[in-house]
Formats: sequence, structure tokens, C-alpha cells
Amino acid sequence: MDAATGTLLVLVAIVVTLDEWDLHGAFVLIPFLVVALVALLAIRVARSRQAFVLAALVLTGVAMAVLPDWQQTVLRGLGSAAFIAAFFAALTTLRNVAESSPAIRAAGTFLAEQPPGRRYAALTVGSHLFALLLNYGAISLLGNLATTSAAQEPNAEIRRHRIRRMLLAIQRGFVSSLPWSPLGFSMAITNALIPGARWADSVSAGFVSAGIILVAGWALDTIFKPRLSVPPPPRGPVEGSWGLLRPLLVLLVLLGVTVSVLHNQTGVRIVGVVMLVVPLLSLGWALVQHRGGALAFSKRDRLVRYVTRELPGTRGEVTLLMMAGYIGTVGGPLLGPVVAGAGIDLAALPTWAVLILLVWLVPLLGQLGMNPILAVTLFASIIPAPEVLGVSPSAVVAAIAAGWAISGICSPFTATTLLVGSFARVSALHVGLRWNGVFVGVLGGLLSIWVLIYAFVIG
Repeated sequence: MDAATGTLLVLVAIVVTLDEWDLHGAFVLIPFLVVALVALLAIRVARSRQAFVLAALVLTGVAMAVLPDWQQTVLRGLGSAAFIAAFFAALTTLRNVAESSPAIRAAGTFLAEQPPGRRYAALTVGSHLFALLLNYGAISLLGNLATTSAAQEPNAEIRRHRIRRMLLAIQRGFVSSLPWSPLGFSMAITNALIPGARWADSVSAGFVSAGIILVAGWALDTIFKPRLSVPPPPRGPVEGSWGLLRPLLVLLVLLGVTVSVLHNQTGVRIVGVVMLVVPLLSLGWALVQHRGGALAFSKRDRLVRYVTRELPGTRGEVTLLMMAGYIGTVGGPLLGPVVAGAGIDLAALPTWAVLILLVWLVPLLGQLGMNPILAVTLFASIIPAPEVLGVSPSAVVAAIAAGWAISGICSPFTATTLLVGSFARVSALHVGLRWNGVFVGVLGGLLSIWVLIYAFVIG
């Protein structure tokens, strides 16, 4: 069953990639592949994930009873679920190869061992860079290295503060990639939902949002630096040099240049280029790793383990993401008449109010347990079109992506807070509200101001 699940995920990724490259005949297979994949996933996931599958089935029944064009709506929902599964599978290839790279682990260890004066800055910028390659794997890798390093500190007070500050640096560095990274679901989904939006137009605003997150996090960490009851002991020199980050930077440059050139030359959507380039780059990297028998396992064993163990091992996350995309896509047309019947018309609000609402909508819904993918896809249908608001599509994308990043910091139901909480041995709610409460308020205000400046002055 695991082998069948992994194989179906690979097939979905191949078919969706072919469709992105305008081989439309392949897309007819998508509904059948998605239904078979979800059926296999639903058997093996926890009940909390099965609840999402049940909700999708109920919503499908409601759509059949209410919507005259329910077939097209359901097909769009299946297409959304397929795209999310394909994008996820493509990104896991890079994470698979990176996890077996001694150079990547050495770079992470070097960042985690930095002295207190520059540890936060090193970890938060490093986490931002690692997130571009590893996605959530960046938090897992750096979080494990950080807690292992902190565990060597004999003073319990210093150890507790060190773990908290290191994990917050990693979390905030990760979410700072969400407003601009072409390898993140935030940009891939938001640009697909907002009419006229393109990643190339939105990336500049996202860069500034990322900078605001990084600088604001560092500033608050510096301002609220804990006062210790005893002075910290002297630390020895850090082993290694900043040159250990060179392989990571080379990979990022290679990936960025390849994706940009192909996107500009072919006109294929950036996500379609990413879904082709990332697996090919991962394959080339794996061949380099295996050259001369450097690894204890063969290329064949690696491929088999990836399809039959690693991909199926993400079944819970894949089910949640796929169902979030499906429920949001199918539920959107059902939500529109309900909102209109309640007399709610976002187009009647001032444009600045709508943009600020978009910044805060995803974080607020995240407190209620709503996944960002579900929140954005569900409410995209009631967001006024950019031309109605009188702003560029990239301004709307900037507002939603900013809110997506804030949700990754404070929502107790997102993978980022859950992972950080597990490393710190505290609850995700504690991480989101106690550790990050002040940061969320400051960051939300700064990003709201930036979104308005971009919409009305720059964008």
C-alpha cells in the first residue's frame, strides 16, 4: 500500500508537470489519479486527517445539490488538490538529497554554534536560505542542530533562554521566505488565485516583506535580550568558517538562474518550471553524492526508499494540504452567496481597509484551526478583483502573503509552531502566543503599513 501511495504521488506530479508545460492531454487523468490517491491516503491517516476527507465528501454532496455547474467546480477542486500534491512531491526530492549532504549539515552546525552576539542573526538568515531548499525540513534540520548544541550548556537558565531564542530565530527566518519564495505554497497558490497575478511582479514586494520580518525579529530579540542571574561562561572559537555556506549558496544561485531563464524563455508559469527543474536538479545532486561510492546505499535503494517510504511517510501532511485545496476551491462558490446574503460586500469597503483585512485574515482564521491554504482558497472568491480595488494584482498578493507569514508565526495549528513547540517541549499555543505575541503585533503593524505603501505609492 505504501508503494502504491508513493507511485501515485509520483504519477500525479508527472501529469501535473506535463500539463503545466501545455501537454493538455495528460490532464484528463488527474481526477482518477486524485480519487485513487485520496482513497489510499484516507485508509492510513489519523482521524483528524480523515475528518478533512469526510468534509470534502460532504461539501461535494452540497455542491451537487446547490450548484448548477457543480461538475466543473468539482473538477477544479480535484485539479487544485492535484497541483498541491505535485508541488509537494517535487519539493520533497530536494529535501531528500539535502538530508544526505554532509556539506548542508556542516553549514547548519556552523550556524547553530555561533556565539550569542551573532547567533540570532546567523540562524534567522540561515533558516531563510535553508527554507528555500528544504521547506519545512529547514526547521527540522536546524531545530535538531540547535537543541543538540544547546543541550551541551550545563547552566539550566542559560540553556532555556538559548533554546527559545535559537528556535525563534529559525522559525522567523523560515516564515520570512513565504512572502517571496517560488518554492513556497504561499506564492504558488496566491498567484494562481488572484486574477492577473504573476510571481515576477510580486517578488519585489515579497523581498521587502521578508526583510521586515528578519529585521523586526532581530530587533525584538536584541531589545528583549534576557537578563541572566549569572554571567555566561566564556566560549571557545567556533569551528569552521562562513565558507561552509558556499555549497548552499551555489545551489540557490543555480536553482534561481535555471528557473528564471526557463520561465522567461518559455513563458511557462513559475510553478510549472519549478516542478520540472527541482526534481532534475535533485537528481543531478544525488548522482554527484553517489559518485565513487561515497554513500553507503545505492542509487536504486535511494529511489525505492523515496517512493515506498519517504513519500508515503508524509501521508498526513499530503492529505491535509490536498483536502485544504479541494475544500477551499469547492467551498468558495458556496460561500459567495452566503456572504452576499449576509449583506457583506468587501468591494464597498475602502481599498486600504480591504488590504489590511487581507493581512490579518489568514492569521485570525489560523487561530480557529484553518490551514492557510484552506483560508486563502476559500475566501479568494469573495475578494474583490484588483481592478475593482484600484490596485495592482501584486499588491493583493503582497497583502495575502504577508498574512500567510504571520499565520506561520502565531497559529497553533501550523507546522512551524508545532515543530518549534516539539523541539522546545512546550505547546504550539505557547510558541504562537507567549513567545511570539509581541512580535506578531509589531510585525502585523509594520507589514500592514508596507502593504499600503506598496499598493498606493510603489505598486
